[in-house]
Amino acid sequence: MRTTRLNLPSLAPALASLLVVALAAGAAGCQEKKQDGPRAKQALPGAAGGQAAGDLALPLAQVDDVTITVGELQERLNRQSPYIRARYTSLEQKKEFLDSLVRFEVLAKEAERRGFDKDPEVIRTMKQVMIQKLMKDEFEVRVTPESITDAEIKTYYDANLAEFVKPEEVRASAIVVKSRAQGERVAAEAAGDAGKTNKGFRDLVAKYTSHEETKLRGGDLRYMTADSKEWPAPVVAGVFALINTGDVSGAIDAGDGTWWILKQTGRRKAMTRTLADATQQIRNKLYREKRVEAQKQFIDGLRAKARITIDEGNLGKVKIDTSTTGAGPHDHQPLPDLTRPPGELPPGVGAMPTPPPVAPGAP
Repeated sequence: MRTTRLNLPSLAPALASLLVVALAAGAAGCQEKKQDGPRAKQALPGAAGGQAAGDLALPLAQVDDVTITVGELQERLNRQSPYIRARYTSLEQKKEFLDSLVRFEVLAKEAERRGFDKDPEVIRTMKQVMIQKLMKDEFEVRVTPESITDAEIKTYYDANLAEFVKPEEVRASAIVVKSRAQGERVAAEAAGDAGKTNKGFRDLVAKYTSHEETKLRGGDLRYMTADSKEWPAPVVAGVFALINTGDVSGAIDAGDGTWWILKQTGRRKAMTRTLADATQQIRNKLYREKRVEAQKQFIDGLRAKARITIDEGNLGKVKIDTSTTGAGPHDHQPLPDLTRPPGELPPGVGAMPTPPPVAPGAP
């Protein structure tokens, strides 16, 4: 067959989307002429209790070599939300939905006839869908949140207790001077209108402080706990003695020849999350980590069995266009993200399509 290159951006959005996913859905779509395959015999989702398998295999429509069966239509309808399903209970409404499946297959056949099944964009998208189904098949049962044991959760909790039990923290800014007399004068100024706002206090820091490290950030000491060793003990005690945000201290003797004037700028309450409180969060975290590691091992195993050669010399010849002009909607399609939950498709790749009902007379 002559290969025709597909210029997806030039197509109407709805048709482009259909062409991209139609072939990827082919294997999971309507049954082919052979009616004795495994799919014809299996119980389809949504089958009514006691419904004969033979009924599911009965043909409803034929589109060239593709047969749409009772089971096919029933399965597609029952995948819809209850609200949508309720709209397709009459014979006429079922026929309308069947017509949407027929139109889907007609368009897919025409796309294939024109060679779009050979287009690199379509092939890449089909590979993405296949990879996602592979990862779902491989990990949906083997790695689940429920596979994380209580012992693993407790081990993580005990090893990372600081994440769940946090003491009270207070934030403050400071003006540091080198004499008691100057400290008292600056403290009086800071307690008045000059230091009432954070900006005003920062201006006083810039004017008076001798502490070069904190001067660069407006006197900010950042958040600290009551047992912090970063600052002199009298300073830490003075910070925690300030009750309300905005309170300003007097001149505090730091014991090292400096005097500190403090302004409280924030307070964080102590937090304690018990093991029971944190269990679900930890389970989800460990599940994600275990899934990523299992996927890595799976892929590494496949790579080890594959024959892979890389020519780094030729790799250097790849030229990257860093301009932003002329970029089309499909120019930056990402590779499959294998760290996503099993079965979740990457951005830009639609779910395995259930053709939406098309209003009669729509183009």
